[in-house]
Amino acid sequence: MAKLLFNLRGVPEDEAEAVRSLLTENQIGYYETTAGNWGISLAALWLEDQSQLAEAHRLLEEYEQAQLLTARAEYGRLKAAGELPGLLENIRDNWLLVVFLVGAVAALVYLPFKMFG
Repeated sequence: MAKLLFNLRGVPEDEAEAVRSLLTENQIGYYETTAGNWGISLAALWLEDQSQLAEAHRLLEEYEQAQLLTARAEYGRLKAAGELPGLLENIRDNWLLVVFLVGAVAALVYLPFKMFG
């Protein structure tokens, strides 16, 4: 019986391709299901042979650790170079969301006082 190995919902295509390549290189049999035309099915990679489950999980764990180290190194590089946006830059870039959220919070604070006060 097939075993769910890797859920592909929300996974970037380059990462999904890297996982496919990792499994293929290590001769781990898998098949892929898509989300379907309406996007409501489970897009995932399934393991064909459950006896390879421990090996597949080990490989995925190593891959995820390598990705984590790469992301942390990139973050450190950006931080050292001063290229990370600060709070004011984030507010300026997402001003419409900030206005909406402030309005929503104000409404949530105001409405109970208006209804019960």
